[in-house]
Amino acid sequence: MSTAVGVMARLALAGAVLASGGALTASALEPYAIVGDAIPRPIGGLAGNPARGNAVLRDRERGNCLICHQGADPSEPFQGTIGPSLAGVGSRLDAGQIRLRLVDASTLNPQTVMPPYFRTEDLHDVAPSYRGKPALSAQEIEDVVSYLASLRTP
Repeated sequence: MSTAVGVMARLALAGAVLASGGALTASALEPYAIVGDAIPRPIGGLAGNPARGNAVLRDRERGNCLICHQGADPSEPFQGTIGPSLAGVGSRLDAGQIRLRLVDASTLNPQTVMPPYFRTEDLHDVAPSYRGKPALSAQEIEDVVSYLASLRTP
């Protein structure tokens, strides 16, 4: 699905939810707009919390970021080397650029091994209990963005 179609689908979902008198919930994919190489505005207008983001990043059941990346804390065991180091990422990328990479890095590089944490369509080999659900909620995405954007020292 193209980026424009994906955004329009999310907007249609949001419009349908709101038109029916409902509100967007963590289970509905909140709309977002991609501008260049970033999603400049927080998803759902949510504010991130760096401490919660750090916890999601380290959590081997939720974000599991350290399976592929080196983190900012060298004492963390079993860090990966597949992806770029996260140390100093906030000085290399702005929050919007980080957000897009978390939401769906394949929009920038279709060959990436980085999983989409907020895309639910066109995925393969997804466990039944996770089908149709994003890997991270909009709040968790914003928390991780807030944490990673705070990492300014390489």
